[in-house]
Amino acid sequence: RMPCYKLGIKFGRANMVKRFLTSRRTGVYFAVTREGMVGAGDCIQLVSRDQKEIRVSDITRLYAFEKNDTQGLGLVIELKWLPDSWKEHFRKQLDSTKSRS
Repeated sequence: RMPCYKLGIKFGRANMVKRFLTSRRTGVYFAVTREGMVGAGDCIQLVSRDQKEIRVSDITRLYAFEKNDTQGLGLVIELKWLPDSWKEHFRKQLDSTKSRS
């Protein structure tokens, strides 16, 4: 997910989304595989990792800053775990970049 206008509402700052993206301090969501309670100090275990080694920060970089990185865009549209809506966004970005070349 990318931050949206609700972040600005939460912090009472209209420019909060821009500030968040500019900081490049992105986060992640974890998939829940078994319902239960999680508390401070509990372990979170990595069970798999994509072999392409694409980071959340790479997705943010391509989305917000380096929109013309054809190599990076080509990699992310091939990710199995990336939602189709994101793939479509990056595919359009890639097509637009190629058409300007």
